[in-house]
Amino acid sequence: MRSRLLLPPALRTSGRSSAYQSLFVVTFTLLVAATTRLAAQTSAPLPRSTPEHEGIPSSAVLSFVQAADTSIDAMNSFMLVRHGHVVAEGWWGPYAPATPHILYSLSKSFTSTAIGLAQAEGKLSIDDPVLKFFPDEAPADPSANLKAMRVRDLLRMVTGNQTEAALFGAVDSSMRSATWVKRFFAHPVPFKPGTHFLYNSPATYMLSAIVQKATGQTVNDYLTPRLYEPLGIAKPQWVSSPEGINAGAYGLSVRTEDIAKLGQLYLQKGVWKGKQILPAAWVADATARQTSNGSAPTSDWDQGYGYQFWQSRHGFRGDGAFGQYMLILPQYDAVVAITSGVRDMQAVMNLVWDKLLPAMQPHAVAENATAQRALKRQLASLVVRVAPGRATSPIASKVSGRWYQLPENDRGMRAVSLDFASAPVLHVRTATGESTTPIGLGMWATSKGWTNGIERLLSVTPPVAIGASGGWSADSVFTVKLVAPETPFYSTMQFRFDGDRVVIDGENNVSFGARKIPTLIGTPATASR
Repeated sequence: MRSRLLLPPALRTSGRSSAYQSLFVVTFTLLVAATTRLAAQTSAPLPRSTPEHEGIPSSAVLSFVQAADTSIDAMNSFMLVRHGHVVAEGWWGPYAPATPHILYSLSKSFTSTAIGLAQAEGKLSIDDPVLKFFPDEAPADPSANLKAMRVRDLLRMVTGNQTEAALFGAVDSSMRSATWVKRFFAHPVPFKPGTHFLYNSPATYMLSAIVQKATGQTVNDYLTPRLYEPLGIAKPQWVSSPEGINAGAYGLSVRTEDIAKLGQLYLQKGVWKGKQILPAAWVADATARQTSNGSAPTSDWDQGYGYQFWQSRHGFRGDGAFGQYMLILPQYDAVVAITSGVRDMQAVMNLVWDKLLPAMQPHAVAENATAQRALKRQLASLVVRVAPGRATSPIASKVSGRWYQLPENDRGMRAVSLDFASAPVLHVRTATGESTTPIGLGMWATSKGWTNGIERLLSVTPPVAIGASGGWSADSVFTVKLVAPETPFYSTMQFRFDGDRVVIDGENNVSFGARKIPTLIGTPATASR
């Protein structure tokens, strides 16, 4: 993703460091390129039930969904599991149940699970020194603190680093040919491991590298028979380093129900369908407070950290940038899975704490058919807000089909055209070809399989599915909203027709850099290339 390094407020207040944003920004291109579409449902869905049967009034769930729909601008999906049963689930169209979603740092909890399984099989110990696994990549004269760093320190985010290592991108010339592992080892370790908390994605990459060294398989391959298959999760895609090691800290894409399944496994202390597939002792340690990291009572990022799991004000969780959540609530025997594209990550959790938790009763409550029907209608009608505006304009026929040449830009777009002859269509021309994208009026039109063109407006790398909606927000302004439903991202673009030119402005809902998209001014061009 091409964006400037400006950390969103939700991440600035949640312990992510500046190096972390660099790690994500540089690799987002790899992330989206590696995402695949898992079109088919897995063969082992979680059982379903009514909210009332599992001790929650449908009216309370409806209140939560309505609040999320109106107060959170970019909810993508939601699933509530109580007593092992899915009692409510919804996707804001064009997001859908079968579509995998980028997890960002929620990937860390999957990597942690691989470490726990590998330790149980005797492949490693979390008390092993990190250097033990990479004798050929260790510095010639490692510092005492680096020598003392253990797998346990990587898990707890207490490696002794003051800042995150630059694994790639803008690195010193001496490091350009070095592997990511070597770059990690070359980074200073000024503190004694175990004494200084730093949220550290390169540390999680090292956990992934250790699993691969110890087992001979990538984390993704290692988890396939041990986690994915027992839980009925179709094997996902996971971004890898140039050395073929899964990124570990990020880069995994799974469905909402897959998030809920991992949460349920941890809620059940590692037991799945009567079989202990993850040691109970590992679950207890991984989800306990292993590190203190703050004291603010109202912040869910100040409650402590486990083994790649956050402590929460209620229970524990895995989470990822822009609002990807796996909330595990042992006190309530519940799991909440959420994907979203928000700047204020705390606000989403607050809704869960305020709307859902107080309504959870220890036993079943009286069935309420009227409330259940209202909840089902609400869940079935969820949709990402479409672009505002009217279906037509006095100038629509005048500008329809005109091509506008664009100046050189970082999105690689050479020309654009809007066709209003029937249903709106957006054409984007790049050096490699031309895309034709249908735009829904007051609704979403979804297209799949692009290999060039329109995805440049979202600054994501093809191939990627896009949903588009549009409308005339003024006589001379056609607004287009583009959503990439395998990601948390949407962009709102305004095409302002001014004489014989078009001025294109836009903004992303969330970004690892500036949300504002640089203005482009298009001038008349011929329809030929």
